Amino acid sequence: MAAPAIFDLEGRVALVTGASSGIGREIASALAEAGAAVVLAARRTEGLEVARRDIVEARGKAAVLRVDLTDRAQLREAAARSATFFGAPDILVNAAGINIRKPMLDVTDADWDAVLSINLATPFFLAQSLAPAMIGKGWGRIINIASLQSVRALPMGASYGASKGGIAQLTRAQAEAFSRHGVNANAIAPGFFPTELTAPVVNDAARWQKMAESTFIGRNGELKDLRGAAVFLASPASDYITGQVLFVDGGFSSG
Repeated sequence: MAAPAIFDLEGRVALVTGASSGIGREIASALAEAGAAVVLAARRTEGLEVARRDIVEARGKAAVLRVDLTDRAQLREAAARSATFFGAPDILVNAAGINIRKPMLDVTDADWDAVLSINLATPFFLAQSLAPAMIGKGWGRIINIASLQSVRALPMGASYGASKGGIAQLTRAQAEAFSRHGVNANAIAPGFFPTELTAPVVNDAARWQKMAESTFIGRNGELKDLRGAAVFLASPASDYITGQVLFVDGGFSSG
């Protein structure tokens, strides 16, 4: 069954970073299912190829763009190359990220720089590179991935929390800069989902259960829970929504 027109992404092009696994891959799949042609960007070619194959086998459109997003020269080159597959991206999803879990006093210069580079600088510079073409068309979507740690401090998360607090504010700044030109910027803040980044928590059964009990719904997230929010924020359904952080966390952040 075709998606309702208000959620239809047919004819749109999405660039999704971190698309080789986890949240990025799930969102890329959802956007492709809604009709978008998707450019899958990450460092790991094998994961990207699996994601591309799955989308194509489901009769979607996808291409692979291998890039080290921490390298500014590669980042800008990748932004330019992203337009060579299906045309200039209308939708940017910044899902690539890392989390180096250490006590605050043990965080090194290299730790801090690595986390802030991929989690905060990359979304800034990619949007800066892609927004002009969106503005030229009078329509675009920037979707950043925020976090519970955008608003809450958790143990061992100083650099990650700082980066995700920054993402919330960056999203508002992008909305202020671009929305009058038809380019909306919003963020999705996931709760606890089973991904590579959350493996240390997932593998601690007691802690994972405690997180589930901290939600209103009574369970942790499944990746499929993010699909609707992503399509909503990428589609005409969100035309009058910008500068917002949408928490998809089962009510965790409201407790």
